[in-house]
Amino acid sequence: MRLRLLLLLALCGAGIRAAARSLSLRGSWRIRSGNGSLELPGEVPGCVHSALFQRNLIQDPYYRFNDLNYRWISLDNWTYSKEFKIPFDISKWQKVNLIFEGVDTVAKVLLNNVSIGKTNNMFKRYSFDITGVVKAINSIELRFQSPVLYAAQQSRAHTRYQVPPNCPPSVQKGECHVNFIRKEQCSFSWDWGPAFPTQGIWKDVRIEAYNICYLNYFTFSPLYDNRAQEWNLEIGSSFDVVSSKPVSGQVIVEIPKLQTQQTYSIELQPGKRIVELFVKINKNITVETWWPHGHGNQTGYNMTILFKLDKDLKLQKSAKVYFRTVELIEEPIEGSPGLSFYFKINGFPIFLKGSNWIPADSFQDRVNSELLRLLLQSVVDANMNTLRVWGGGIYEQDEFYELCDDLGIMVWQDFMFACALYPTDRDFMDSVRAEVAYQVRRLKSHPSIITWSGNNENEAALMMNWYHIDFSHMGTYIKDYVKLYVKNIRKVVLAEDKTRPFITSSPTNGAESIAEGWLSANPYNTKFGDIHFYDYISDCWDWTIFPKARFASEYGYQSWPSFSTLEKVSTKEDWFYKSRFSLHRQHHENGNDQMLLQAGLHFKLPQSTDPLRAFKDTIYLTQVMQAQCVKTETEFYRRSRSEIVNGEGHTMGALYWQLNDIWQAPSWASLEYGGKWKMLHYFARHFFAPLLPVGFENQSVFFIYGVSDLRSDCNVTLTVRVHTWHSLEPLCSRATKHLVMKAGEAVLLYQERVPELLRRCGNCTRQSCVVSFSLSTDSKLLSSANYHFLSSLKEAVGLQKAHITAIISQQEDTFVFDLETSAVAPFVWLDVGNVPGRFSDNGFLMTEKTRTIFFYPWKPTSMSELEQSFRVTSLTDIY
Repeated sequence: MRLRLLLLLALCGAGIRAAARSLSLRGSWRIRSGNGSLELPGEVPGCVHSALFQRNLIQDPYYRFNDLNYRWISLDNWTYSKEFKIPFDISKWQKVNLIFEGVDTVAKVLLNNVSIGKTNNMFKRYSFDITGVVKAINSIELRFQSPVLYAAQQSRAHTRYQVPPNCPPSVQKGECHVNFIRKEQCSFSWDWGPAFPTQGIWKDVRIEAYNICYLNYFTFSPLYDNRAQEWNLEIGSSFDVVSSKPVSGQVIVEIPKLQTQQTYSIELQPGKRIVELFVKINKNITVETWWPHGHGNQTGYNMTILFKLDKDLKLQKSAKVYFRTVELIEEPIEGSPGLSFYFKINGFPIFLKGSNWIPADSFQDRVNSELLRLLLQSVVDANMNTLRVWGGGIYEQDEFYELCDDLGIMVWQDFMFACALYPTDRDFMDSVRAEVAYQVRRLKSHPSIITWSGNNENEAALMMNWYHIDFSHMGTYIKDYVKLYVKNIRKVVLAEDKTRPFITSSPTNGAESIAEGWLSANPYNTKFGDIHFYDYISDCWDWTIFPKARFASEYGYQSWPSFSTLEKVSTKEDWFYKSRFSLHRQHHENGNDQMLLQAGLHFKLPQSTDPLRAFKDTIYLTQVMQAQCVKTETEFYRRSRSEIVNGEGHTMGALYWQLNDIWQAPSWASLEYGGKWKMLHYFARHFFAPLLPVGFENQSVFFIYGVSDLRSDCNVTLTVRVHTWHSLEPLCSRATKHLVMKAGEAVLLYQERVPELLRRCGNCTRQSCVVSFSLSTDSKLLSSANYHFLSSLKEAVGLQKAHITAIISQQEDTFVFDLETSAVAPFVWLDVGNVPGRFSDNGFLMTEKTRTIFFYPWKPTSMSELEQSFRVTSLTDIY
């Protein structure tokens, strides 16, 4: 929750005394192994792996094969301990709590050798009453159990029936039974990540002492009354009243910029109490709403809440309030069976364009503010407006959602269940309900979150029978599914949050799944809900292989990260495509072969006899392939937003898999581990542009659609150019008359039979020419140039080796690259090694002799450092 927490003070007569005292237990703790043979200091928040690495007791866990070499760490039972003094007279406080914001994961907690509780859920906040145990000088211990051994133990204890899958595919080199522990699911491995099941205290821990009453949590939701056409605010506060008598007083809510101030009388009975307030916003003041990136401002308002209670007790909270509405529209579509599936923000239909977010690191103590801002700024810099926080990772830290609020990034928030069936025994369900209630209360005040989703792919896993369940037992698993996601998670969400939709799964058929008893016979039905789609064998340049769905929430292709990223975690003997390291790092079955198969459909594969050169060329080519494949698929989804073909279409979302990497390895990501942009991310900046021309062929007819995410119509001119591969001068050019681009639509702007186009341009052939096109108004470029290949580039005729030179200069904090080429150059790639930053464009088709590109460093960078690291590659360099 985006809360600016203020010091809680109580005023008593002329003096000031604290209503609550807080002692942070962050900082240095002691960590020891299960048999006591290893003991070392460790930081909290943190984990055992990080502590061992910081003390040079292990190498970087990501180095070479260390995910296997350090498996022993996850299999041991570690203990965290600390001694501390209470810097105030503990006897003067009625209640003292020990609060853990996050424990990872299974631990027994002891204070002064007294067991005060247990933890078994990474995603819950734990509060233990230590009033009768705490002293002036204390010792605390958390005795952890190996999450791997705990998960196996829980699985064995579930004797009534199997809950699949038992283990991940062997290629993932992971641990088993992750569905039996409420922990980051991908920490047991995934097809893009390693197995590092961590142990530790991964969030804040503190002592809270208080008298009379204590404010446990505070949350709020903006609500719009359509009938009265006014905004209201629901505020919920939870108190622990330790006074033996009722506590009464007033609550004053102020939002100065909205000229809103309201006062309420309250009375709190002893015990746990909830106070709910309904605030009417001043109707005479215009409320500026929060908009996603590209659609408006992210306006918020400062709010303060003052509780003035008996005995001059004053509790004050501060927060930022954003106003916006969100609706998931599922309604009949003219000319199509099924239902729509799209989101309206503030009553306006918005095409969701973006990607899927996974944890930024296996070790959460490495994920700092700088990294989060770098990754999320890269989202908006690539013209995205949405991230799906995927259900196999974590509920992200508060700062992640605060940044999404500030940057206008909509968040599709999964609950943390993914690619598995789950037990539904009482203890598991109790833990899940507490987890969901806590997370919804923590996060629901963020305008960036536009939907809750119960899980990732579990409806599909069950109904498509991924785990080969005997049909006679299917009813048991269906019952468990409904019990977990509908009767429990959905019930909690609807009780806690009325401001955004809830869907049970992704993919799902939405309303149709509900009508079929919450599980659809075909969860991939393109006429309902959202779809996930992967196909590594079919030709990705053929747009007809892609489903014309209502919403595409997952799709993508793998590539390798850059050599400069891999170099940090490998040695010279690892630097070839079929090395033991390359095979080890690939966690997707046949992934390395699939990349070469897809690349080989349209490109000549690297032929160098130098293993290192061949490795670098192959890395480059996998990034070219990935970028071109995802470009083709995304442009298909974007141009499908306004049309229905054979009952399919009206596509209103494209979220490719995946945005970021968890380590240095081949994956579907467009941002490498650490944030470096792959070629795909530069492509995304173009194919997610607010105004985009999309070219494609159908039965030898070349079409260009104009796609607009703009809020108003605009007049444009479409210019179509044809180049030969052997000349930097256009062979021919044609500009249309003024065309009207309708706001929020995709419309046909141009069509011509390819043979006629080639004839008109001097008897070009498919193999000797390439088409480019752009949109402009009054000679001002509105869109960057897009292109269409008329044949595979391995068949290109006249393509010459391009000699590209660069003159680098500096303008304040920006570097300028003035490029000059000797020939047409496809997929020009500028690389500056490990110098952190991004280019204004990269991976482009260079059809002009000169071009200027800017480099924006993320840290202070010298000219000499940049010049030494700079390399330029194009497709002609590997032919």
